[in-house]
Amino acid sequence: MNCLQAPVSKILTWSCVDGPGNRMVLFLQGCNFDCAMCHNPHTIGQCNDCGDCIPVCPTSALSMMGGKIHFDPEFCTNCDDCLNACPINANPMAQTHGVEDILALLHENRTFLSGITVSGGEATMHLAFIRALFTAIGDDEKLCHLTRFIDSNGHLGTAGWRSVMDVTDGVMVDIKAFDAKLHMRLTRRANARSIASARLLHEAGKLYELRYLMIPGHTDSDTEIDALIAFAKSLDSPVRIRLNGFRTHGVRDEAALWPALERETLVATAARLEQANLGPVSIPAL
Repeated sequence: MNCLQAPVSKILTWSCVDGPGNRMVLFLQGCNFDCAMCHNPHTIGQCNDCGDCIPVCPTSALSMMGGKIHFDPEFCTNCDDCLNACPINANPMAQTHGVEDILALLHENRTFLSGITVSGGEATMHLAFIRALFTAIGDDEKLCHLTRFIDSNGHLGTAGWRSVMDVTDGVMVDIKAFDAKLHMRLTRRANARSIASARLLHEAGKLYELRYLMIPGHTDSDTEIDALIAFAKSLDSPVRIRLNGFRTHGVRDEAALWPALERETLVATAARLEQANLGPVSIPAL
């Protein structure tokens, strides 16, 4: 794909939970993890134009044109039947957007925005697009005040991070688990790169926030929280930490039967981290 384009699953023209201030958020399609607890599983796969989604669409917003799925948003009622029908966790409604498309949206909304966050799926699977977009924002005199953030699982090597670091203001890294076997079981990927990425970005002054999802019976154990504390203490300066509690919204298969994390546990863990003097700790509002 042209480096000036990327498949976009969804665009939020404003969000106050995807970085500092009010932000536009791009959810890019495709992920290199396969997390059991993913709240957006339809962003994992890349559409292979199999056509299974077409018969279930009640408004004929999906069709086959030239061997490719064609999506007409004017007919879509957001019923998500196509997402449930997809056998590979892809989004047939994802649309290719170019850098110029996103710049135009930013210009339309810039009065109300603090910045832009590129998320996913996994944002760094489209690294060339991110660099082109962030560079263009920085070069635009009417947009250069906007901060440019990436929300990532951290599964990117050093060279990759260095290729975008100079045009990126901050990165939010999600550590899924510190125990290697647990991480592999939850994501089907090793965690060494994610941990190394968090350390690299922190040393470079680019780690805006370390995020950790507490899942009952999986990542809420004392062992895991101790590992989180130990990692944060191993950094050369305080780090902002965001604790999130597992919820079943959007989750599929086995994880849909897991219990949600009780808020009391989230609050108690946040207090424990604050007592360790690691840096600012936040949890979602009620």
